[in-house]
This record gives sequence, C-alpha cells and structure tokens, in this order.
Amino acid sequence: MHVVPFMRAPAYDAPGHSGMRMHRLQGVEAGPSDAIWIGCSLIEPGGGTTPGASDVEKFYVCLEGEVQVTAQADGPAQVTTLRPLDSCRIAPGEMRQLLNASAKPARLLLVMSRKL
Repeated sequence: MHVVPFMRAPAYDAPGHSGMRMHRLQGVEAGPSDAIWIGCSLIEPGGGTTPGASDVEKFYVCLEGEVQVTAQADGPAQVTTLRPLDSCRIAPGEMRQLLNASAKPARLLLVMSRKL
C-alpha cells in the first residue's frame, strides 16, 4: 500500500491553468503507478483552464462547488456544469476548458493515464 496524506501531496503546475492550486494524490512524483495518476485541484472563482486537448482520456469528478466544462470533439461544443459528485469523461483529442464561474471555490478530482 502507498499512502499520500493530502498535506504531503506534491503541488504541480500545468500550462494554461490559472487561479488553480493543483496537487498530485497518487502517481508521478506522488508515488508509484502502472497506469494512472490522480490529481486534486482547488479552482478559485474565475479560475480555470484555457481550451486544450490531450492524447489521453481524462476523468473529472466535482468534489465541491461548481465547475463549468466546455468540450468539443466533432460538431458543436458541449457546455455543462458539474456539481458535487457529478463526473465527466474527456476523450483523447477532445478539446476541453474548465471554468469556475461561481463566487465560491470549487474542488475537482482528475484521473488520467500515467503517460504525461
């Protein structure tokens, strides 16, 4: 078993992210993993990501607050708001943008392939 107390979870930065504090909970510099890594982001009001896509799928779970997710693969963009325990999958190559449009911080869990 590999345990990472949240207070020791390594912080990380990612290009195109603003108004966000991100920590790796498992995988990469947070410990061993064969297939995935897990991150947790605190998104301040007005914070989020620029539009972007990656070559691996991503799973987001809203833990608290509200996060607006815009995604576009083929056809028109889809916009949805994730609320606590709502989740979504972003396919490889699908454009996504995150935004906390509310007045309260939001917390989001990210699970994605170990490939960085």
